[in-house]
Amino acid sequence: MPISSVMIFATILIALILGILARIGKQMNLEQWTIAGRGFGAWFVFLLLAGEIYTTFTFLGASGWAYGTGGASAYILAYGAIAYLLSYFLLPPIWRYAKEHQLISQPDFFNKQFDSKWLGILVAIVGVVAIIPYLQLQMTGLGLIVSVASSGSISQSAAIAIAMMVLAVYVTASGVIGTAWTAVLKDIAILAVVLFIGIALPLHVGGFREMFTKINAENPGFLVIGGHGMGVPWFISTVGLTGLGFYMWPQAFAAIYTARHEKVLRRNAIFLPLYQLILLFVFFVGFAAIIIVPGLKNTNLALLAAVQKVYPGCVIGIIGGAGVLTAIVPGSMLLVASSTLVAENIYRPLVGDVSAERVEAVAKVMVWVIAALAFFFSLHSNAAIVLLLLTGYNFVTQFFPSVLLAVFARNYITKAGAFSGIIAGVALVVYFTMTTQSILWGLNTGFIALVVNMAVVYVISLATRSTNLKSPLGSGVQA
Repeated sequence: MPISSVMIFATILIALILGILARIGKQMNLEQWTIAGRGFGAWFVFLLLAGEIYTTFTFLGASGWAYGTGGASAYILAYGAIAYLLSYFLLPPIWRYAKEHQLISQPDFFNKQFDSKWLGILVAIVGVVAIIPYLQLQMTGLGLIVSVASSGSISQSAAIAIAMMVLAVYVTASGVIGTAWTAVLKDIAILAVVLFIGIALPLHVGGFREMFTKINAENPGFLVIGGHGMGVPWFISTVGLTGLGFYMWPQAFAAIYTARHEKVLRRNAIFLPLYQLILLFVFFVGFAAIIIVPGLKNTNLALLAAVQKVYPGCVIGIIGGAGVLTAIVPGSMLLVASSTLVAENIYRPLVGDVSAERVEAVAKVMVWVIAALAFFFSLHSNAAIVLLLLTGYNFVTQFFPSVLLAVFARNYITKAGAFSGIIAGVALVVYFTMTTQSILWGLNTGFIALVVNMAVVYVISLATRSTNLKSPLGSGVQA
């Protein structure tokens, strides 16, 4: 077995050990397993929310899109900054409301706000549907990393199966606490690797100026927005869609609840934008790969193929190990969030009177069921990593209008308005997905669905509004 493969599997083993050790001394009830008993300080919350930035999507997807689409990939740099700016104002009131009402999941927020079991179930179903392609993204990337690093001696499917087993074991044992421990290792590794290859590979092809000069000479216009049908309207609508939807992911919403205090969230909103700067180096890797390994059919391989051509096995092992962690950490968050949605927000309300222990058991069983589903889809899809993520965003961003109004203008939205808006937005997303339509009138189709969603929320809420409405975020809680 190549030294690179040994190093990668050693990284997976370390992640498994950290995940299991994290549960020592803790009573793992559902609240502890899902949101760490609301006890995380600034450091762990930072790492959990940063886990949404440095995933396999960033490691392979961003570099692959820079390689394949050029200027359009810059949307990845923009949307996070919008999300963090919004989070300074949006997350603290959500945290206060969740703490007051002891919420543990995203659908709990909708259920409590609108006093609607069925709205909570709808949000849970949409959340799980969105998580599947996101989890598939992580596992597809991990399989590529292991397969390439082992020079094909370990198949992509075998690598994904091993990773899924590891994930399911330590998520079942430790939940989000295990994820936080592993995130420490992941962030240290990924920052070091991204900075290293983001500087070293451009220098290998003659420096940054020479790299961009060569690319522009060989493919004029490639580095500007507008290629592949992805012009300025697509760019703006995609940045808007993903920026507004960033914290609408079930796992990101639940990560808000883990904070010890709302100040933790504001502090993170101030410092997280610095992480966006590191994404530039991921783009540089993709652009350098155009020169180092031209003509790749699978653009997801750009980073790995360039590294493999330039560096020896031990370096590939280090870089591959960091890449594996970018799949394991967010993958575990996704498993915790999705299994909680099924157990707490679909199973419990449908079954009725059921013990907390039974709900916890169902959640842990669902970890394995959802892992198996993601494994199946990973084996039967060749979709680009970025497109998988955008598919998920198209779904979860449909929650944004209702969340925004619930937080800042509760008197203007009704239960019927929230339900109808989400249904309308999701129905359009399903239609566009089934017809393989990703761009319409130059706009991202998910953004079009979001605009329709907003209009429906407004119209239906106006028609069903009552004079007896709650104050923002419920009584006794400042908005």
